[in-house]
This record gives sequence, structure tokens and C-alpha cells, in this order.
Amino acid sequence: MAAARHLRLVGAPSLSLDSDELARDYERISATRQFQAGQKLAADLAIQPGERVLDLGCGTGLLAEHVADLVGPTGEVVGIDPLPLRIELAHSKRRDNLRFEVGDAYDLDDLANGTFDVVIMNAVFHWLPEKTKPLLECARLLRPGGRIGISTMLKGHRTHVHQIASKVLAEPPFNQFPRPRAQLAFPVDAEEMRAFFGMTGFVPSRIEVLETTRTWPSAEAVIRYSEASTFGNFLGHLPPELKNRAHIAIRQRVQCLMTADGIVDHGRRLVAMAHRH
Repeated sequence: MAAARHLRLVGAPSLSLDSDELARDYERISATRQFQAGQKLAADLAIQPGERVLDLGCGTGLLAEHVADLVGPTGEVVGIDPLPLRIELAHSKRRDNLRFEVGDAYDLDDLANGTFDVVIMNAVFHWLPEKTKPLLECARLLRPGGRIGISTMLKGHRTHVHQIASKVLAEPPFNQFPRPRAQLAFPVDAEEMRAFFGMTGFVPSRIEVLETTRTWPSAEAVIRYSEASTFGNFLGHLPPELKNRAHIAIRQRVQCLMTADGIVDHGRRLVAMAHRH
């Protein structure tokens, strides 16, 4: 399978900024964040024993491991992610009904047509600059009536933490080093998601915006999560001598959000489910 192919798409975030430390941070932090959202998505998809499931953008494999328990010994889960260091951590979770590969949502040719019952894309759809090719690949891989579940960032909504980071990076000297394009992620709204499903052979069963609340023990924890969840792209566009300065500046301003319960950040995410014609 052709790893990291989507790096050649215009505006795609870099995959070369990931590190062992970031991968381990993601494994630890996502256990109480992305993983929980993924568990709810898996439950809503009503994954059954014996089903074959593709976890596309599986990260370090926490959700794939959970889904392997749901499908049991007669089912199978395949986890695919373009980040080799995260797949390296995922390999420790392998078992007879669970395997992982380095691969890319834009090139799934090694997987046979109509061989999956379910595709899950948890906290990954917003990283894809072009949406139709991955969805067409998912439609090809699913049997007729097969289901897809997506949990992703919502277009047009930015949390307080994102707003603070954007303001800092728009100030000198950081603004002298803009990212290759103005945005890091490529989220969609509910109507766009419905249109993408329609264009790629899916019939929507649920498209819903959910309110979210995240609580952090410190400003430093917020930044570590931002770096790990963006695989180094959060501040990775800055030269090394400015990256630490930006880190400090963002941390100082995020600290102003501290409450007795920690740093509380409210957000919104999009959950979309559909089945193949």
C-alpha cells in the first residue's frame, strides 16, 4: 500500500513532523478524548460479532482494539494510518482478528472490493484536503448495505484555544512564517457532508452536530495535545528558534482560561453515518 500519498495533495498537513514523543503523547491523551468519541461512534454503528471493519486513520490503534472485541474471533478489524510511528505503537495490539498497516485513504488498492461491513473514520476526515476519493474508496470496499461512520471537526467553529493560537501566530514575528495555506485542517459542515455522501454512493442515516466539552489540567497540557493530535503540525511550520517562543506565548494566554475545574474548552463536532447503496 502506498504510504503517505496524500502528502502530494495541495495543502495537506505534513506527515514528516511526527516523532516518537508525539506518538506516545497521542496514545496517552487520546484515551480520554478521541477514543471515547470513537467508542460512541462504534456503538451507534451497531457493530456486530463476525463483522469485518476498516478503521481508516486508526492512529495508535485504541479504537481498533476496542472494535476487535466487538466483532469477536469470527470477525476482523483492519487499522490503517499514514503515520508509521503510530502504526508501530498499534502493532503491540495485534491479535488474530486485528491487524494494522501503514497506508493512505487515497490509495486502498490492496484491499478487495466489497469485503468490509463497516468503515470507521474517527477524528480523521478533517485532515483530508479532498474528500470524494477517500469516500469513493470506502464505498468500493463496503458490501452493499455496508455502513460508514465519521466523527470529525465541524466547519465554521473554533474553540477558544484555537482562537488564541491563531491570534498569537498572526502576530510578529510568527506571522513572517505562515503555513503553506491559511488552514491546517479541512472540516466540513452538515450540508457539505450530506452532499459528499450523495456524490459517492452513500445514503445518509444520521448527520448531527454535537456539543463537546474538554477539560485540561494546565495550559501546557492543551499545547501538548495540540501538537500530538496534529502530528507536529500545530507549530511545525515555524523555524526552531521561534517554535519555542510561540509555545510560551500561547501557553501564557491559554492560562487565562484557567478555572477551578481546569481549562474548560467548549466545542462542536460533526457525526455522520450512512450506508452504501
